[in-house]
Amino acid sequence: MTNTLKFSIASVGLIALAACDEGTTTTAPGTPSVGSSKDLTAFQGARAGQAELGITNLGYELIRSDGLTSYWFNRDTGACAAITTSDGRYSNITMLPAGDC
Repeated sequence: MTNTLKFSIASVGLIALAACDEGTTTTAPGTPSVGSSKDLTAFQGARAGQAELGITNLGYELIRSDGLTSYWFNRDTGACAAITTSDGRYSNITMLPAGDC
């Protein structure tokens, strides 16, 4: 094997390693890839039955329901969300002050 070929193979290996970013954080198992413990608006449009588990995994609990609107509260962050369901999907999500929950 020539030195040029060895150098080329080594360069490809270094480039591949450089593409790995070990500094990135991953979400914990069961934590959804959308939304956060402070903001659920990314769930708008999601199927209600499937998204509910993700919302609870983010630390929210259902506080009350008023018609098609459910109020979810995260005790750790103080975040409150009013989620309206229409046709089985979250049609509107509004983040509210903690006192509204």
